[in-house]
Amino acid sequence: MTIDLNIIWFALVGFLFTGYAILDGFDLGIGTLHLFTKTDQERRIMINSIGPVWDGNEVWLVTGGGVLFAAFPEAYATVFSGFYLAFMLLLCSLIFRAVAIEFRSKMPMAWWRKMWDVSFSAGSILSAFLIGITVGNLVRGIPLDIHHEYSGTFWELINPYAIAVGITTVALFMMHGAIFGILKTEGSIRNKLLSWVNKTIIFFVISYITITMATLLFIPHFTEHIRNNPWLFIIAIANMLAIANIPREINSKCYWRAFLSSSAAITALLALFGLGLFPHLVYSNPFPEHSLTIYNAASSTMTLKIMLIMVGIGMPLVLGYTVSIYWIFRGKVRLDENSY
Repeated sequence: MTIDLNIIWFALVGFLFTGYAILDGFDLGIGTLHLFTKTDQERRIMINSIGPVWDGNEVWLVTGGGVLFAAFPEAYATVFSGFYLAFMLLLCSLIFRAVAIEFRSKMPMAWWRKMWDVSFSAGSILSAFLIGITVGNLVRGIPLDIHHEYSGTFWELINPYAIAVGITTVALFMMHGAIFGILKTEGSIRNKLLSWVNKTIIFFVISYITITMATLLFIPHFTEHIRNNPWLFIIAIANMLAIANIPREINSKCYWRAFLSSSAAITALLALFGLGLFPHLVYSNPFPEHSLTIYNAASSTMTLKIMLIMVGIGMPLVLGYTVSIYWIFRGKVRLDENSY
């Protein structure tokens, strides 16, 4: 049986970005909800709920980008050049989030902390929105010329469908972050998160239904792969069941299972995204023949083989480190002299 290395690497890239969406998704969700709190102590608790893990979570994004560069360099070049301004905005928003977390508690003045609170929340919202903009344009397709280079403008990326996906991404991460916050907090801030979580679920479900209808009506090429392989619809069913189980677990006060359901929903959504995109990496619209696929954008077979060996060695170490960090910092947040 011949192993298709291109498909394996397509799946690995998807795995890394899925890991990022699950792990940094609740970070961005916490940041989005940050300004809804009122007191300095509550905001410190919100930041410290992600304090030990937020920087490690963002490593998954860097690793995913690195793997995309190594395995599919032409797709990496096209996406990063075509989305250059959007990615620079994303980078700035991620930087401002990081600086806000580290600098907020360095000085006691109210205006100082308020400035960094706004930076942290705005950076989180903008990051989630821009990630959604990128996903929305990859679903819709972008104009590529015969040389596989982006032939559009920045403003063509800000289209109604991409904006809708951006809003849906913000809603998804808000819900995911609220559930994570419930797991990590106690007292008044936990009660606030409990009062917010159902609102975030409603916001996400409405956004998700809207974007699903728009995809089915206006982007038929994205569902073609599933239409040709009806058994793959089981992933869509799994996604719906995971989303439906979230409010059920919240009402049953099984918040850990609600978080697992939220993570499963993100995984299923990205699996549907991968299936809709496959075998393309960048779909060219309106000229599909100019598209970049997992075959015409890939590195050499030898490169893919060597990197697969390296991944086989390195991936268990990364997973082991991630699990150990979450185990070490398990439990509720307690503020002390070492807290942010």
